[in-house]
Amino acid sequence: MSESHDRRALLATCVAAAVKAAEVVRTGAAQLDTLAWESKGPSDFVSRVDRDAEAVLSAVILERHPDAGIMAEEGSPRAESREVLFVADPLDGTTNFLHGFPWYAVSIGVLVHGEPEAAAVLNVANGELFTAARGSGARRNGQPIKVSAVSDPSRALVGTGFPFKHREGVAPYMEVLPRLMRTTAGLRRAGSAALDLCDVACGRYDAFWEYRLAPWDVAAGILITREAGGVVTDLDGAPATVAHGPIVAGNPVMHAWLLEQLMVDG
Repeated sequence: MSESHDRRALLATCVAAAVKAAEVVRTGAAQLDTLAWESKGPSDFVSRVDRDAEAVLSAVILERHPDAGIMAEEGSPRAESREVLFVADPLDGTTNFLHGFPWYAVSIGVLVHGEPEAAAVLNVANGELFTAARGSGARRNGQPIKVSAVSDPSRALVGTGFPFKHREGVAPYMEVLPRLMRTTAGLRRAGSAALDLCDVACGRYDAFWEYRLAPWDVAAGILITREAGGVVTDLDGAPATVAHGPIVAGNPVMHAWLLEQLMVDG
């Protein structure tokens, strides 16, 4: 499964599934006035659009790879360990979507024996498609992308994601935010970790961190960022894995700088 042609097939599946799921999300975006919200927890919302998009992407994946496993945010039943595992968020940025804030995406990454092999993140609101296959670089709408060359923190734009489900996680942000606000060109919280990582990959952000993310938030973005020349680790500086936990990403210089800033408070 590590041969290049297999990666191409896996990437093609990620893209096809993302496109189909995006159609569902786009239809839902035109019906926001009548769309019912459900709460999974405090400030953690879901709608039928999330579930319908997940069902569609799962169907595409299983049609092409019937033996694959699927791990997705809304609870696909085939999340057990398999040789090939697709990890997907059918609507990353649900709160943005429900408010008509145009920054949300379908994110799909595929692991083979636990290693990321291919990924696609489709920004439903503006149509940007980010893709990567291991060893083949990263692309936006088919064109190669790379991380920024910014090496001066005072010129760096840094992304983050504030906690919304686990409010006890606010304190670490409050400790580090003042220092980063004083020493960078700016901080941004756009509301979709999958797109945040893609923004690192294409040089819009020079670095990004978040203290608590889920596998489906990062499965695609980790590979896309790395294939664009970026570094993605946990808070200890170890290579990030597709799992629950923190993420620190950036171009090599800014990643090292941001990690040092975060470890001061760790």
